[in-house]
Amino acid sequence: MKYTKTKAVLNQLVTDLSQMSMIIHQTHWYMRGPNFLKLHPLMDEFMEEIDSQLDVISERLIALDGSPYSTLKEMAENTKIQDWPGEWDKTTPERLAHLVDGYRYLEDLYQHGIEVSDVEKDFSTQDIFIGLKTAIEKKIWMIQAELGSAPEIDE
Repeated sequence: MKYTKTKAVLNQLVTDLSQMSMIIHQTHWYMRGPNFLKLHPLMDEFMEEIDSQLDVISERLIALDGSPYSTLKEMAENTKIQDWPGEWDKTTPERLAHLVDGYRYLEDLYQHGIEVSDVEKDFSTQDIFIGLKTAIEKKIWMIQAELGSAPEIDE
């Protein structure tokens, strides 16, 4: 079989992008306070972008004869992105910082995928990983700016 490690990264991304979408959705639902009118609709855009990445990753995995996770049980058992209970005790800045944590994890996973696909010479998938990692890094920068911090992507 070709691209075994690349397919494993793709499937990890399937579960983690699914989890990230839910975390963004939770941020959207449980948001209150300053900047609500600006940030609440922005979370819809964030979800659309993550869901689009999920579709690209899943379809690439299928194109490589892989089988993407497709049940809630599989997602819950395999994701490495921490979730929070849906409660009102978190501030919007705390929720945004939690999003940054998830995006940083995805950034690292995409980098791992870039390296693995390079070794396996799956340059088409590597190109996807590079483009999506770039989009994630931009999102980190934007959220960090909202929080009054530098992106800290190069650390």
